[in-house]
Amino acid sequence: MPSFFNDKDKKREKIHAVDANASGEPKPSPAPEGNDADPHDSAFELNDDTVASISPEELQKLLAEKEELKNTLLRRQADFENYRKRVEKERHQERHRGAEILIEQILPVLDAIDRALEASQGGAGEEYRKGFELVRRQLWDTLSKQGLTKIESVGQKFNPHLHHAIEMVETADHADGMVIGELQPGFAFHDRVLRPAMVRVASEPAAKSSRASHREN
Repeated sequence: MPSFFNDKDKKREKIHAVDANASGEPKPSPAPEGNDADPHDSAFELNDDTVASISPEELQKLLAEKEELKNTLLRRQADFENYRKRVEKERHQERHRGAEILIEQILPVLDAIDRALEASQGGAGEEYRKGFELVRRQLWDTLSKQGLTKIESVGQKFNPHLHHAIEMVETADHADGMVIGELQPGFAFHDRVLRPAMVRVASEPAAKSSRASHREN
């Protein structure tokens, strides 16, 4: 009788026959003889004699190979899922980076509008000021919808990650290390600092600091 399967095909057929026998499924019919045998026919399966001829050692080997193939498939599925998530994350970061670069270039325009508003207070420039305020508000609304936020500075404790100290001001009216003035606003984009705020920071007066030092000694 001609052989229709290679060794791997035979092993898979044996595993299928063993699993079917253990689960109580109908036993496979004998394979047809001669050239009329069709390896794709559902009746062309291993018979009881073939199943019975499998030694315990070979059965264990076949079951181990089946388990290895199953584990390999699961690993490939997990690898693909991790790859898909990584690609999505990278694309998301690329989109954010593109918007971030654009916003960094627009910030000087926002600064110029603010300076124009400060210089046009009162008098004949009131209508001019209202027009600038409208432009400024529209620009800010557009940028904030993309994820731009203003960094809080005045009244906050100095934070070197958010603030850039331009001047230290000795004063007893504010706690040491508090931001008391803002020279240029800072901005963050999706929690990433684009530009730190340029600020004035309160410093404890030297005389008071000296007396405190003496008391500690």
